[in-house]
Amino acid sequence: MDESAYLEHDGVGLARLVAAGEVTARELLDAARLRAQAVDPAVNALCHWLDDHADERVGQPLTGPFAGVPFLLKDLHQHLAGQPTSDGCRALVGRRADVTSTVVQRWLDAGLVVFGKTNTPEFGAKGVTEPTAFGPTRNPWALDRTPGGSSGGSAAAVAAGIVPVAAASDGGGSIRIPAACCGLVGLKPGRGLVPFGPHESEPLDGLATHGVVSRTVRDTAAMLDAVIGSDDMSPYASAAPERSLLAQLDEAPGPLRIGYTTHCALRDQPHPEAVLAVERAAQLLTDLGHRVEEVRPPHDDRQLGKDFLTIWFVHQAIEVDQVARETGAGDEGFELDTRMMAALGRSFSAVELQAAQERRRDHVAALAALHTDHDLLLTPTLGEPPIRIGALDTPAALQAVTAGLLRTRTAGLLRRTGIVDQVVQRNLAWVPYTQLANITGRPAISLPLHRTAEGLPMGVQFVGRLRSEGLLLRLARQLEDAAPWAQHLPRASMSGTAPTAVPTGGA
Repeated sequence: MDESAYLEHDGVGLARLVAAGEVTARELLDAARLRAQAVDPAVNALCHWLDDHADERVGQPLTGPFAGVPFLLKDLHQHLAGQPTSDGCRALVGRRADVTSTVVQRWLDAGLVVFGKTNTPEFGAKGVTEPTAFGPTRNPWALDRTPGGSSGGSAAAVAAGIVPVAAASDGGGSIRIPAACCGLVGLKPGRGLVPFGPHESEPLDGLATHGVVSRTVRDTAAMLDAVIGSDDMSPYASAAPERSLLAQLDEAPGPLRIGYTTHCALRDQPHPEAVLAVERAAQLLTDLGHRVEEVRPPHDDRQLGKDFLTIWFVHQAIEVDQVARETGAGDEGFELDTRMMAALGRSFSAVELQAAQERRRDHVAALAALHTDHDLLLTPTLGEPPIRIGALDTPAALQAVTAGLLRTRTAGLLRRTGIVDQVVQRNLAWVPYTQLANITGRPAISLPLHRTAEGLPMGVQFVGRLRSEGLLLRLARQLEDAAPWAQHLPRASMSGTAPTAVPTGGA
């Protein structure tokens, strides 16, 4: 299969070619590898190649809805037994998984051919993908820009045409942010739908979930169909959709009542491109017969941001301490920013952490109140266009201060300075809209409905009620039909920073 034919199809389309005998799994794997060899030196999406595993797999009979389709795992809590699994951390480079994660096994059962793992920030802790262990991943639409994080490697791989769909995960926006940065579809399923066994039960206090980034809505729907359902490590059995999500796509979603907002307490003014993205989406929705109206943000987003970071920093402290015990790694095994987050996490009291957890009830209630008379909440996905590589690097002065406080075990003093607040503000202000769905456990989807004047992708986000994955996907399919996006990929050369595109044959 030549490159143009490979790029023409989404995952469902490639699987149909294999089922019809028009192409083999081996030919698709060869095409994916050739594409990766051509573009990955520029974007740095892959951090591990799993050649032996992939070669063995295409030599076996494959069954399932994605039989023979090339696929990439995210290098974070998506374990394949015997293969590298490093979580973007220097201390874990060289570690190999002892068992296969439940979600990975379900992808294998669907017939996918895993041939690599994608880059992620250390422990998935940032909205950009620039780990010191493997270097920064770059946005295929503009190589000086971020593809987002933490599923930035997966999003870059899909946008660059290496695979049509790739594994991702989302603890604070890590599916939706990269999808928005790279012009892709990114659905965060609701809490508990996708399992985390066998090593974990409900990580990050239920904020995190597995999923994918893709070029087409039907790939996202079919992938979710393949993985939903509890396992033995699940703390409860979340109600699954009554029917296949893929089978529902041809059903009309509405008319719907949709409330939109671009307001954010972490920014003095919404970025003009974020406003334009939502305004254009609102007009398209209106043209399609939906009732769209501006609403006030249903929740206290400044307090939600503080609560989110309290939970996140404490989680980082637990993660760093666990890895240090398992590997014997010292400070050199972890990035300075990670160590700073962990130190801040240790400085919170049990009462402070529990208070942040208890306030999740307030955020759930606020969003539920909006959903009493609106089917969906529409916001920008990003606070501003994809930022430049290195834009969130910790300033040298703060690095020096932090290193000193860490050495003297007085890093908790950082909470008393305004410097950390400034860093936190900057890190969340460019992606302030996504944490709501994680804190409340609601499903949310980012769709690539806008590009800036420079041609940079910017998504819009829809947040739904519990069990609204089907509705979100049906609306996404309607918007995809009205304003197609999958027919374009960044220029194959990936040699410059101008975000140019070449047409493909669609999906």
